Amino acid sequence: MKVKDIAEAAGVNPDTVRFYTRENLLKPTRNPDNNYQQFNAEDLRRLRFARKARKLGFSLPEIRQILDQADDHHSPCPMVRDVFQQRLAEVEREIRELQELRNRMTSALVAWQDMPDGTPDGHTICRLIEHWEEPTPSDGQAIGLRSNNE
Repeated sequence: MKVKDIAEAAGVNPDTVRFYTRENLLKPTRNPDNNYQQFNAEDLRRLRFARKARKLGFSLPEIRQILDQADDHHSPCPMVRDVFQQRLAEVEREIRELQELRNRMTSALVAWQDMPDGTPDGHTICRLIEHWEEPTPSDGQAIGLRSNNE
């Protein structure tokens, strides 16, 4: 298969195939007649695997490690589970942080609705930000945040 053919079979664009080839995730041979890269069924399997792993959040170095272990006839599954558990914990932390940011942004927008616009006067830059107070734990939103973290 040529680049176009394997890309079509995997449902990706040819640039993805070229990128994964440069990253050594695919190992095409060269056609001696025209020097074109030739991909085989194993390359297609690896390409599909890499795309699935990327969709699950694995990085290219991690995918390379998984493929290397499999190439050495060692099960990469224990490493996959460990990496995945760590990644899931990171994603959950990022979601909590984004929810907290969303709550702060919502609180600020509500507070800013009736505040007048100010002109920088050498003492202030933007009154909206300078006069905004972060919700305290007694505020309903902050309590909601705390209960989300428990």
